[in-house]
Amino acid sequence: MLEKQGEKTRKNAVRIVLGALILLLLVSLAARFLSGWAKNADSPDDRMNFLSALGWEVDAESEESREVIIPSCEEGAMVDYNELMKRGGYDLKPFEGKKVQQYSYVITNYPGYTQTVYVTLYTDRGRVIGGDIHSAALNGFMHELRAREPA
Repeated sequence: MLEKQGEKTRKNAVRIVLGALILLLLVSLAARFLSGWAKNADSPDDRMNFLSALGWEVDAESEESREVIIPSCEEGAMVDYNELMKRGGYDLKPFEGKKVQQYSYVITNYPGYTQTVYVTLYTDRGRVIGGDIHSAALNGFMHELRAREPA
């Protein structure tokens, strides 16, 4: 009789642990999904805070904005550009043909580089959907939007 009660107790404990793990998984997936829809770029202050959280300091007065249409990511230079976006954790493919906002700023703390460096953000409905960091020099560079590495 005691063995049957012990077996029931173990089965209940396993059920509780499995239920808790499933619940934790669902909560973490929901949090990740919903965080992707967070409005993090509605205002200039929001964009400054977003970039600051990545470690970048920008000249707020240098802000330039315009509306752009995301072209097909399956041909030409956009294939490579979207691969760069993906390295940064973004993908422009879902936004092909859609009008989005583009914001550019001069970065003032890019390490080890003396020429002008820009950060470009693409936003849709107040959230960042992509971006890059690039120099203005003819023989310059471009890389994904990422956190600043410590100097």
